[in-house]
Amino acid sequence: MKVTVENSEGLERKMRVSVPSDQIELQIAEKVKQTAKQVRLKGFRPGKVPLKEIKRRFGDGIRQEVSSEIIQSSIGQALQEQEINPAGMPRIEDVKIEAGENLEYTAVFEVFPEVNIAPFDDIKVEKLVSDIAESDIDKMIETLREQRIEYKEVSRVSLDKDKLNLDFEGFVEDEPFEGGKAEAADIVLGSGSMIPGFEEGLVGLGSGEEKNLEVTFPETYQAENLAGKEAVFRVKVNTVAEPVLPELNEEFFELFDVSEGGLDAFRAEVKSNMQRELDASIKAKVKEQVMDGLADLNDLEVPQALVDQEIDRMRREAVQQFGGGGANQFDPSLLPAEMFADQSTKRVKLGLLVNAIVDQQEVKPDDAKVKDMIETMSSSYEDPEQVKNYYYSNEQQLNQIQGMVLEDQIVELVLSSAQSTEKKVSYEEAVRRSEPPLPERADDIALTESLTSEAEDGNSKSSVDANQSGLKDGDLDEIEEK
Repeated sequence: MKVTVENSEGLERKMRVSVPSDQIELQIAEKVKQTAKQVRLKGFRPGKVPLKEIKRRFGDGIRQEVSSEIIQSSIGQALQEQEINPAGMPRIEDVKIEAGENLEYTAVFEVFPEVNIAPFDDIKVEKLVSDIAESDIDKMIETLREQRIEYKEVSRVSLDKDKLNLDFEGFVEDEPFEGGKAEAADIVLGSGSMIPGFEEGLVGLGSGEEKNLEVTFPETYQAENLAGKEAVFRVKVNTVAEPVLPELNEEFFELFDVSEGGLDAFRAEVKSNMQRELDASIKAKVKEQVMDGLADLNDLEVPQALVDQEIDRMRREAVQQFGGGGANQFDPSLLPAEMFADQSTKRVKLGLLVNAIVDQQEVKPDDAKVKDMIETMSSSYEDPEQVKNYYYSNEQQLNQIQGMVLEDQIVELVLSSAQSTEKKVSYEEAVRRSEPPLPERADDIALTESLTSEAEDGNSKSSVDANQSGLKDGDLDEIEEK
């Protein structure tokens, strides 16, 4: 086998492979013999079809099949001989499979870039410093109460924040339109669940009252046939209900697994969880600055093949996040690549940089920190031991934890040389989340691992099958998103 490699533009390489014709013809002859034993043709006894007849009927197809098999096997051998690790799957071009001649083809691929990590001294990181004030706890408790609000039917006219049960039908130019009619629909005034002007027009109505609401659909309304159109909704109010917040009593506290100690114990539990969220948020913001600093500091050419793989992965993540899975699966490929181009490029770049730091600095996950992380993660579950056993018995999940710990160690390594300052902020500012345009991967180490393996190797994350109860991380996650 003869192999030549040509450097193309940037990271692209073209590898021309030539496989001797005698090797091709030998495998074709073997395939012809196998086919003769298996094929059934009219006029011939099973297994007695002449090889000449097999070649006449199936020769072209057999040559194509053998050539495909040889290409698949030879390309790996050729890459190994040339000591090349391609970034992504090679693209096969210019295949020549003429009878009696060498099999020739060109494999086009990208290689991983050479990564030279710049010193960390120029990276600037602002560490947030924050305390949880009593007023912060008060606000969090009120939010928890509001999440568990109940409604009590009243006989007065409606006010803002009331919940109305009503029937309505919409008309555009005196004609009803699809989706504009509902019966016994519950609407909370001021929730913004309806188009502008609808909820506002219901304020002051009592049970049994009717009204024609004149509204205008927004120009950006998702239904193009209604966008910007004036409409009239005929509305009848069935009931009016006012919001009632739950009392801060033993019954309410038990919803969060606080059965003793009353209000003081409940406030302590709330503060404990707020502190955990605060610590996690500050840590995440520091990590984000470190990763942004690495990306800005290091100019790196990124293989487009890896970017394309990441775009596909992000497409699937987006579909899952917005409920496009299940029986009516939305095709992720319909999402335009431009939506993900910048973020996917950054992800790949960071993965390459982190991987290079791991290799150059010989960083390995600290076993003690892995244990601490699993202990912390399992502590928010009803049965911590079950969760810990799950991680330790599942190699894939354990590898992910090790990757997250390794990532933390990289952040610590960068911070040891970076320019770091502190900034005093409020609790709300500290836990306020940036709004990424699309779901972020859990860690860049996971991305790094995917870069050096096949795209289809699967990096899906299994969920822990354990019941959560009480005031846990999820409660505060939900609160802070609101």
